[in-house]
Amino acid sequence: MAEDPKESPEKTTPPIPEEKTSVTHHTIEINGTEIHYTATAGTLILNEPDEEKGEKAKASIFYIAYTKDDIENPADRPITFSFNGGPGSSSVWMHLGLLGPKRVLLDDEGLPLPPPYKLVDNEYSLLDKTDLVFIDPVSTGYSRSVPGEKPEEFHGVKKDIESVGDFIQQYTSRSKRWLSPKFIIGESYGTTRAAGLSGYLQDRHGMFFNGLMLISSILNFGTARFDPGNDLPYILFLPTYTATAWYHKKLSPELQKDLRATLKQVEEFAYNEYTLALMQGSALSPDKEQEIAEQLAAFTGLSADYIRQTDLRVNIYRFCKQLRRSEGLTVGRLDTRFVGKDRDNAGELFERDPSYSAILGPYAATMNHYVREDLDFENNLPYEILAPLYQKWKFEDNQNNYLNVAETLREAIATNPELKVFVANGFFDLATPYFATEYTFNHIGLTTDLRKNISQAFYEAGHMMYVQIKSLEKLKTDLSSFIDTSWTK
Repeated sequence: MAEDPKESPEKTTPPIPEEKTSVTHHTIEINGTEIHYTATAGTLILNEPDEEKGEKAKASIFYIAYTKDDIENPADRPITFSFNGGPGSSSVWMHLGLLGPKRVLLDDEGLPLPPPYKLVDNEYSLLDKTDLVFIDPVSTGYSRSVPGEKPEEFHGVKKDIESVGDFIQQYTSRSKRWLSPKFIIGESYGTTRAAGLSGYLQDRHGMFFNGLMLISSILNFGTARFDPGNDLPYILFLPTYTATAWYHKKLSPELQKDLRATLKQVEEFAYNEYTLALMQGSALSPDKEQEIAEQLAAFTGLSADYIRQTDLRVNIYRFCKQLRRSEGLTVGRLDTRFVGKDRDNAGELFERDPSYSAILGPYAATMNHYVREDLDFENNLPYEILAPLYQKWKFEDNQNNYLNVAETLREAIATNPELKVFVANGFFDLATPYFATEYTFNHIGLTTDLRKNISQAFYEAGHMMYVQIKSLEKLKTDLSSFIDTSWTK
């Protein structure tokens, strides 16, 4: 029997949330100069064209912007858009670890101090060089799809780039910054997003940038997927295995003398003998297999017998468990200087990454305090530090191949020859190993005259190299120099 419409409750869509901003004013001293700045914490509603309504609200994007006061002409002041990776990460890591006017207080090597945790003025902030806008992609931080819209629509390569790109376009227009020198800085999967944005913003909005800063870069996912039949990661991760073994003093006295000299040796071996051996597969002779296993053992700190048991192919998780298994310790993935303990030592996988566990608490606590106390922004939603999106992320156009946005970046540089790229690499990073990044940029296919647009630097720390104070100091110098040389006032 048909339901009486008079007795049916009306189905209504919850109202679209209104944009909300909180503006506060602050002062910081950087390099002996006092800087007065304005902090804006807020939300921006993203709209898309709609046949019936003209446009339709899709998402509320949370951001925190820092702008230097008393700037007469915005064209004289660079602006930098920042985000982290995941996929599923908020922008908290570079915000409170590297770029922003406040940073989490850790010890000099990046280990957490006992709780309660603390923020301090960041004398290494880039605010002396550029205004900063930290963006939380949909489902991270306080950013959410609006009521009636599916959040998973944004959880994929294409839509993620489009939504962040459209935010950048809207923010730039509202703040009248189209003529400012413009930069993007991304970390980890954020470098994937940054390379994608270099093409999307040019093609969709005609927005050309001065520079991209890629922190712990991954553009070609074929370099990092330990799938059967893909030998590339075994080759490209090897130098980081060596750096890790060096740090934990698992190499011979000769190889322990000089990290850079040792890495040069292992890189030569990886590009030559190791690559040729893996190419032969089961056709490799037993004698040659033993020779390669012994050389790998010398470079990794693992035993030749164990390496032969892996068919000369030690994946990342086996390495992290095996290197210090006899001591009951597991080394980290994001930063292999860190160690942790699992329930037992028999498994091939660690229970959790000890390098992530070490920093999660300090960053989560200080961010939740800072946004309410210092920035005066109230929100009852949980601030999503790292939402569990990675396993559900959609690679729409890459169902039968590996995502490779290096080609997008190549096209962007060819279109805009003034676009410069800086890449920061940590020697103890097993999430995005430095040798894999070098391989990607060696194969990017730029013409000789445009290769000079790309520069790289290396740090004796991990994925978030800036947690180590020595690397933070160097990175601030390198990023400042890059910004200074990427535009002319």
